[in-house]
Amino acid sequence: MSSSLNGKVVLITGAASGIGRATAIKLSKLGCALALTDIVETDLGETAESCHTEKIITAALDVSNADQSELVLKETVEYFGRLDHIFNCAGINPTPYPLLDLPEGYFDKLVAVNLKGTYNVTKAALPHLKEHAGCSFVNVSSILGLKPSKLQATYCATKYAIIGFSKSMALELGERGIRVNVVAPGFIQTPTNASVVAGPDFVKSAEQSVSLGRLGTAAEIADVVAFLMSDEAKYMNGSVVEINGGLAN
Repeated sequence: MSSSLNGKVVLITGAASGIGRATAIKLSKLGCALALTDIVETDLGETAESCHTEKIITAALDVSNADQSELVLKETVEYFGRLDHIFNCAGINPTPYPLLDLPEGYFDKLVAVNLKGTYNVTKAALPHLKEHAGCSFVNVSSILGLKPSKLQATYCATKYAIIGFSKSMALELGERGIRVNVVAPGFIQTPTNASVVAGPDFVKSAEQSVSLGRLGTAAEIADVVAFLMSDEAKYMNGSVVEINGGLAN
């Protein structure tokens, strides 16, 4: 894997923490140059310092803003001279709400970031990707993009939509040699994971629903993301990879 990713330029959204940060660190070890983005640029400092390369730029990016997305993608290519892979990781984790209790603006916010953000960055990146050069997108869905959960209608809607969008883009871009794949994480130990936020009892319940008996780590998601970008996955297009430790149905 290291030889096929060495020297590649990867843009990561949501890189300030969690899965985005872990993926940046993983890819830096494999020799990638990185464009790290998050909604607040100063939050990216710790990620950049943890990476094993000096080939890094950082930028503030609100993925729900199409103009910002176009500008950051353009600046990335101007700086590095190329772009090879995009990891659409920025997103808002769910809060359980009955539909009638949904706070004003919650639906619009989740759709704007989780779904339209992936759309904006994908659209902005496409003019800069060289055809038949091994370029790819990896998008983040969720186990809740594959199975429903009560009190999570809005979040499920965005994550189901990511899979539909990604599979359609895989068909559209495949003839240009550009791949689009999806990771669907289960319960992952990150600061914003809903179970972690809810407290130890919720974490214990989540762990009991996983056959491996524990939450996953952000680094374990990063391993799969890196694989999907690599030449080892060059015939994977439109795939949805579940990473959930053996989650009970």
